[in-house]
Amino acid sequence: MAELIPTSPAHGLTPFTLADVALHEGAMIPIWSIAPYRGQEKTVAAHLQKTMGLGFPPPGALLSKGAVTIAWSGYDQAFLMGGAPDPGLSAHAALSDQSDAWARLILSGPLARAVLARLVPIDLSAAAFPVGAATRSMLGHMNLLILHADEGVFTLMIYRSMAATAVHELSQVMRMVSARAAI
Repeated sequence: MAELIPTSPAHGLTPFTLADVALHEGAMIPIWSIAPYRGQEKTVAAHLQKTMGLGFPPPGALLSKGAVTIAWSGYDQAFLMGGAPDPGLSAHAALSDQSDAWARLILSGPLARAVLARLVPIDLSAAAFPVGAATRSMLGHMNLLILHADEGVFTLMIYRSMAATAVHELSQVMRMVSARAAI
């Protein structure tokens, strides 16, 4: 009998917890890319506000309402997570279901920033990356979208095919940071 590949990109690799930092895989949720057509940015924002109760996020930000989040994910692009866009939005924006393309890893705890600081080449200090921030960067050699929706909690969105590598890199740094904190 054929052995099926688990649907979870980080199957068996998480949760991983050490002292003051934890890593687990976020639930698989709908993820939609929304890219407004040229000149349609305000119309898209108004449509999202009317249908979802959330506008289009400004660069570097995320907006949440209940279980639905919309986060800036690049130039004139946002990811809608936890819900699906109204089909009428397709007249004003390119819509693409990205649900199967991404793994969501949740890094949390007092040492979460210290772990990320060793792997991500941007300033993630509280002043530069407060709650409500979203950014594209790299985790080592892997493309990454970082969402900071709650204090001490970072959602790391990484391509599904890189989930095992990301968990390995994060767990190695978690060990180093936890060992240093224990001294």
